[in-house]
Amino acid sequence: MSSAIPLSLVFLGLMVFLAHLFAAFYRKQMVPDVLMLLIIGLIIGPILRLVAPEDLGAFGPVFTTITLVVILFVGGTDLSVATLRSSWKSTMTLTLTGFISSVIILGLISHIFLGFSVTSAIMIGATLGGTSSAMVIPMVQQMKLGEETKTVLALEAALTDVLSFVLVLACVQVYTQGEIHLGLTIGSVISSFTFAALMGVVGAMIWSRYIRYVRRIKDSIFTTPAFVFILYGAAELLGFNGAITALAFGITMANIDTFKALIFRKIMGGEGNKFNDTELVFLREVSFLLKTFFFVYIGMSILFEDVKALIIGLIFTAVIYSVRLFIAKYTSPKTANLFDKSVISMMTPKGLAAAVLASIPEMAGIPEGTQIKNITYAVVLFSIVVTSILIIINDKSNKLQGFYKLFFHPKSKHHHKKSTHENHTT
Repeated sequence: MSSAIPLSLVFLGLMVFLAHLFAAFYRKQMVPDVLMLLIIGLIIGPILRLVAPEDLGAFGPVFTTITLVVILFVGGTDLSVATLRSSWKSTMTLTLTGFISSVIILGLISHIFLGFSVTSAIMIGATLGGTSSAMVIPMVQQMKLGEETKTVLALEAALTDVLSFVLVLACVQVYTQGEIHLGLTIGSVISSFTFAALMGVVGAMIWSRYIRYVRRIKDSIFTTPAFVFILYGAAELLGFNGAITALAFGITMANIDTFKALIFRKIMGGEGNKFNDTELVFLREVSFLLKTFFFVYIGMSILFEDVKALIIGLIFTAVIYSVRLFIAKYTSPKTANLFDKSVISMMTPKGLAAAVLASIPEMAGIPEGTQIKNITYAVVLFSIVVTSILIIINDKSNKLQGFYKLFFHPKSKHHHKKSTHENHTT
């Protein structure tokens, strides 16, 4: 037997143990586990060159998609309908402000200082306009934030992915065809979002009806993720957004007891069946393990050859987090306290969606495509590192806490000190 196989199994086993160790370390020391996982990926990938994303072949993109689907679905199970109803205005305000600011500011910098065409400048702004669901959702679940703040950050991560994909693809259409039909584009966005969410809701009601029978089958606990994969794939094949479908499925299953109308009860065959404790523990463990290997994979995928792109990426990252401070100050939910606002200002890391979108301009033959890809990969790396470091420092540094207090509440005269475990983590 080749030595590569036993070594691979040893590595996989070690990663599982390390992931749980890192998670425990995060709860005690506020050092994000995703940062340490990213560092492992950097070491075995671009630094020591022990493995490369190409070694995984077609499994790499499949794995990242599976991770995104599961994290969105499981993240949805923590959202309540009541919180969604009260936070939709805050969600749309934060999401649109953050996304539009990124497109305008990063686009102008790219056009004026880097010489990008208008189309390419808009594309890089749109690519970097979203936040990473795979990083944001697991991290906010471990922090003691207000329910509305958690919901807004989770939904922002999902919605900005949709906006980023639509705008980047629209720019590619402008480049390849020379024109864009604005009405058709807006209509396709609305229909894609609506029908994707509807598929998730109806799918959850159907699954809620039949899960009672599935539970009688031995070793059937993995059938729920399998059903979500089917829904995701069906939505994508129909031209809708599968990620929104997965999120809507999770939210609906978590709140199925609120669907009391007669038409809903007919679909569900009576009262809906929520996930039991065993199923929730299993699903969260699967999400945790996928997240573990996802961030190792992201670290493996970072490129260090293009020094210019790294420098530009660092500058872009500084701009993104500077602008995010003002976005957090003026668009945070009304229920957000000082700690919530400080976390909102930090939670703008880039991840899977940005990495996927970064390759589209290059594949479309756009002149600045390679630069867009390399700069985006650099921002993905730096943004994850910056978010992680800010969380660490915010928990331990009185100076940073004082800065946030002065920035968000300059007229406040009372300084409230609370313990780390009481205010920052669950």
